Amino acid sequence: MNYDSETAEAEWVYLYGKVAPAALGATVARIREGVVLHMRFDPIDYWSQALGFTEPVTADLLDEILEHYRRDGARTATLHFSPDLLPPDFSQLAAERGLVATWTKAKLGGKAADVKTAPTDFRIAPVTEGDAAEFGEVVLTGFGAPGTPLSEMIEASVGAPNCYPFAAWDGDTMVAGGNLLVHGEIGALHSGSTLPDYRGRGAQSALISARAEAARKAGCRWVVAETGLSTPEQPNSSYNNMRRAGLAELYQRVVWRWTAPEA
Repeated sequence: MNYDSETAEAEWVYLYGKVAPAALGATVARIREGVVLHMRFDPIDYWSQALGFTEPVTADLLDEILEHYRRDGARTATLHFSPDLLPPDFSQLAAERGLVATWTKAKLGGKAADVKTAPTDFRIAPVTEGDAAEFGEVVLTGFGAPGTPLSEMIEASVGAPNCYPFAAWDGDTMVAGGNLLVHGEIGALHSGSTLPDYRGRGAQSALISARAEAARKAGCRWVVAETGLSTPEQPNSSYNNMRRAGLAELYQRVVWRWTAPEA
C-alpha cells in the first residue's frame, strides 16, 4: 500500500469530535500520530475510539492510550490499528490490558480517478448549509439512530474545512447522504447511509462516485473508506457498493474493545 489510509480516517473522526454538540460530552485529543476520541454520552456506543496510529504498536503506546481514557473517566472505548503495525505478541499485550477482539472492519481504497460512475434516478448534489440539519438527520436515520445529538454532529460538519458532504434527493425529499474529508492526497469517504424505504436504488453507489470526483477535483490521488465485511451469510451492501465502484480491499482490521474494570 503506497498511501496512508489510517490517518485520513482519523482526521474525519477528529473533525466530528471537535464539532460534536455539548450534549454528547465529546473530547478529542492527539496522541503521537493518532486520534483519541471519547464521547461520554454516545447514544450508540460507537464513537469513543482511538485510531490513526502510524508507528508500530508497543506496550507503551497501548498504556498511553488507555491512561488517557482512564483520566477522562471513560467506561469503554475501541482501539483500531493497521495489522502491519501489530507485533507478534500483540494478543498477549491486549489480554494483559483487557482488550477484547470484537468485530472486523475492511479498509478499502483506490485511485480517485478510477472510481466508476453509477447511474441512479435520484438527484445527486453537494449539501448546502440550508440542507445541513436535514442531512444530519437523514444520515443518522439511515444508521438507525434518528433524533439524537449525533444528527447535530453530522450537521455541524457541513461547511467545515476540507469537508464535502453530498446527498441524494427523490424530488424534494433527501433520501441518502455521504461525507468526504480531503486530507492531502487522500479523500476519505465516510458517513454514507440511505433511508430504509429508498435502499436498493443506487443512491450510495452514485454518492461514492460523486465524492470520488469531488476528491479528484480537490487534488486527491486516492480515496479510502472502511466498513464491515461482507459474507454470503451476512452481506454488507456498503462493502459491496465500494467494491463495485472499483475500490480494492486493502486489509482487514480487528476492532479491540477496552472496558474499565469498574464499568
